[in-house]
Amino acid sequence: MGADAVALLKRSGANRSQRALTTPSAPGNSPVYRRLARLVGLVFRLASREVWDDASALPAEGGVIAVSNHLSYADPLAVGRYLIWSGRWPRYLGKAELWTMPVVGWFARACGQIPVYRNSVRAKDALSAAEAALAAGECIAIYPEGGRSRDPEKWPQTARSGVGRLALISGVPVIPIANWGLQHLLSPSGHAKDGWWRRPRIEVIMGDPVDLSDLAGRRDAEAAKLATERIMAAVTALVEQLRGEPAPETMWDPRKKTRVPRR
Repeated sequence: MGADAVALLKRSGANRSQRALTTPSAPGNSPVYRRLARLVGLVFRLASREVWDDASALPAEGGVIAVSNHLSYADPLAVGRYLIWSGRWPRYLGKAELWTMPVVGWFARACGQIPVYRNSVRAKDALSAAEAALAAGECIAIYPEGGRSRDPEKWPQTARSGVGRLALISGVPVIPIANWGLQHLLSPSGHAKDGWWRRPRIEVIMGDPVDLSDLAGRRDAEAAKLATERIMAAVTALVEQLRGEPAPETMWDPRKKTRVPRR
């Protein structure tokens, strides 16, 4: 997609962030979730300049997996708001440590989000919960990188294969999303960076569903890895559009703490 096409998409979705919420589907029918969404919407309208596309690739109903790059602690709020104002209320898969935080944990439970108990015998519980939600026609949102990108240049880093495994098991559409600008609103450490009063520009765009048809029916680890790499390639391509520059030929691996070749 060329720069002119991206600009057209942004213009077509420019006013959506200002509209009232539509009648929510699950889990947005929770009063707490609705009130939180309205509060987040108010904060982002005051603290930033949001630039969205028309989210035309997002299915209006049925199970769907939304996948995005991860720049700051504000990402789930900004991308979640983008999805909600596009008609889908996401259930995020997030690290279980958040559920132990006094305020964040309460909201996560009240809004039906799904904890991931990484590196434990309960790690599969999140996958089972996500499968059930997708089978019920809900939207699951995932940050496959497993945390905020540690890439010094802020490109998407290597991802965990759970998203590929979930995509192949469920067979639902996987929608790539990219965001840029949130690092200017909230730094990776969680502190206001350039000042909320400056209203940084926050851009969010969506790509076409990732084609995994050639991997359909496979459940092996290699297929999950291939699916994950393909999904992240789609996300990275969208980030390239937002940044107006190509991604490096290597990507950051947080476990090795170095750059590795991009497959």
